[in-house]
Amino acid sequence: MQTPHAQRQIYRENLDSATTSGVCDGYLQANMITLPSRYAFDFLLFCQRNPKPCPVVDVLEAGQVNPSIADADIRTDLPKYRIYKDGILEQEALDLKGYWQDDFVTFLLGCSFTFERALVEAGVSLLHQEMDKVVPMYQTNIACERAGGFEGEMVVSMRAIRKEELDETIAITSQFPLAHGAPIHIGDPAEIGIQNINHPDYGEFTPFDNEERIPVFWACGVTPQFVGLKVKPEIMITHAPGHMLITDQKE
Repeated sequence: MQTPHAQRQIYRENLDSATTSGVCDGYLQANMITLPSRYAFDFLLFCQRNPKPCPVVDVLEAGQVNPSIADADIRTDLPKYRIYKDGILEQEALDLKGYWQDDFVTFLLGCSFTFERALVEAGVSLLHQEMDKVVPMYQTNIACERAGGFEGEMVVSMRAIRKEELDETIAITSQFPLAHGAPIHIGDPAEIGIQNINHPDYGEFTPFDNEERIPVFWACGVTPQFVGLKVKPEIMITHAPGHMLITDQKE
């Protein structure tokens, strides 16, 4: 297994752009969102009011590119980024060299990929890893608490868990509050506003046997991307869903 530093070098040289799920097990992974500084206070307040989808693990000052939790450059060391302008996705990119601004403030938020290692070590079956897919993510009708212009509904990630492994899954994930913690919903997706589980809003659907497994939903760090788009900042940069910053911090 690569060390986090070695893996980030691979991303820096644009040699790999696959999902980071299951990569560098044992190390904290982080969602990233970068905004012009005039949005930073309201966004930080939004995260504080909504810690389940937005657990803050690091905040970089304006123009800063080196986080405290990794010997990294956030402009190059994630496998894939998304660039939004005025609330519209402009493109995905492998680095931010052509986009960086001195007034950018970057937030790093905990990611559910962090608890997946503990689940796998406990013998819990994770279909998206077994199928080499990006975990499916869905927009819901669960309202987040507003802060300034930041408001909207929560995004969740879904893992279809074997029924006999459900209690263990809940117990394990609840030990990782910086990685969204315990599930927020179990069972019928329609109860949280998901009309068609076969068509996620982000990531890739992982087919499962409804007799054997039950859908389990966790708060997701894509939530601030979805909420941020309603603000329509002139520019907003995020990780591509499923493509995180691998930090040097142990889980």
